[in-house]
Amino acid sequence: MYKNITISSVLGGLAVILGAFGAHALKSKLSPEALNSFETAVRYQIYHVLLLLFINLSQHLSNSVKNKISLITFIGILFFSGSIYAIHLLGVPAKAIWFITPLGGVFLIVAWFMVAFNFSKKVIKK
Repeated sequence: MYKNITISSVLGGLAVILGAFGAHALKSKLSPEALNSFETAVRYQIYHVLLLLFINLSQHLSNSVKNKISLITFIGILFFSGSIYAIHLLGVPAKAIWFITPLGGVFLIVAWFMVAFNFSKKVIKK
């Protein structure tokens, strides 16, 4: 759990750094569409860092469940946001990694449904 919170916090800090970098350093270097894509990657990273913190600080889930959801979310952030960063910061051709971004989105969706499933089990027990 503490490892997950540490990784989540680092990802949150990186999102703030990348957001500031995008707003200032990339504004004149990227097209409006590319900048919008970059901002989407930062926004989704922040959203999912908040999910990770919520999950890992929850007292209603087992450590095993927290670790599973965290892993799926970490992979989702890496694939979704990471692939967009790779395209805009490293110049990786989008055609070379086109499938990674939506795959990351699938991982993020699965994580949210895992959260819903695990909390719904708590509701049903009551």
